[in-house]
Amino acid sequence: MRRTMAWVCGWLVLAGGLAAEEEPAPGLQFTRIALFQDLNEGADLADINQDGRLDIVAGRNWYASADLIPRPVRLLEDWNRYAQNCGEHALDVNGNGWIDVISIGFTTPEISWYENPGPEGLARGWMWERHVLVDTGQQQNEGSYLRDLNGDGVPELVINSWNPEAPLIAWQLDRDSGEQPTMIRHELAPRGNTHGMGFGDINGNGREDILVGTGWFERPAEGPFSGHWKFHPDWQIRHASCPMIVTDLDGDGRNDLIWGRGHDYGLYWWRQLEPAEDGSTRWEEHLIDDSWSQAHCLVWADLDGDGQNELITGKRVYGHNGADPGAEDPPCLYYYKWNPQTERFARYTIDEGHAGGGLQIRVGDVTGNDRPDVVVAGKSGTYLLVNDGF
Repeated sequence: MRRTMAWVCGWLVLAGGLAAEEEPAPGLQFTRIALFQDLNEGADLADINQDGRLDIVAGRNWYASADLIPRPVRLLEDWNRYAQNCGEHALDVNGNGWIDVISIGFTTPEISWYENPGPEGLARGWMWERHVLVDTGQQQNEGSYLRDLNGDGVPELVINSWNPEAPLIAWQLDRDSGEQPTMIRHELAPRGNTHGMGFGDINGNGREDILVGTGWFERPAEGPFSGHWKFHPDWQIRHASCPMIVTDLDGDGRNDLIWGRGHDYGLYWWRQLEPAEDGSTRWEEHLIDDSWSQAHCLVWADLDGDGQNELITGKRVYGHNGADPGAEDPPCLYYYKWNPQTERFARYTIDEGHAGGGLQIRVGDVTGNDRPDVVVAGKSGTYLLVNDGF
């Protein structure tokens, strides 16, 4: 069993040393369906064809839930054994009632949207027309997230960069003088982005903050776009997961943190303690699992329908093209169930040996059986993991 150490707000905290319990009771069963094989690592779920069911969109293709046949969306350039897609998001961009796709690449500065061609185009397999929303000027993109920061019902796009000198920007959807979709730039911080991102209320003031690998940005009381967010350098995590999960696991009224090492072994939860005298946050580290590597993407969702969220994650296959520890280990996907009495997670298998993660893991009822399924797109392929229940 590996033991790790992390610097947390000036205190050296030892990991707990106990991994999650492995399937202590019968877990959910999943059927694996392989959809496509390429280098794409982004995916989303939405009703693309307006038949009332969730479909899958993943890189070059979309897949109608009725038959799961790959249908074209766009051409996707490959770069250095990556597909130029570090996050895609299904959203009706032009307001015509049809779901489009917003996407950005690892080294491409443009935020683009791909226009749903509508009923005839979808039926005939037309490519989706590409439109550029904005040139960000940034070319070191790790991931992207839709988040409604100002509460107007339309989410902003926040891009995570691995470059610590990159600014933290929220891109707000708007219309130009010709009523065409565009974006407004809101600078939340002039620098300090870094690998890893999360969203949640860290200090308990009721306002959602933004987390990165080196600390957290405090949302201003005056509003998200009122000025720069104050940075708190309360931790230092190398290659933190995208995203990190903010939730009150132990029920003490303070939000805790769940995170993984995106390019190494280690999946952890941090209990938030009383703040230090100087106001900085303090954390107690607990190991969840260190038996597999590259927990790059985490999802917090209710898979089994009991009203409590589970942690869904898995190995990002070849995140650094084989240069990460454990890169040659088999792909894996798991979900972890939290036990509030023992304050431990129990591990359950979704798939081992075939499907691994990429940059996004999506959860939703694709098959129409009233159970949430799991969709992953990564270098091991794009897969639908059908939730068959217990």
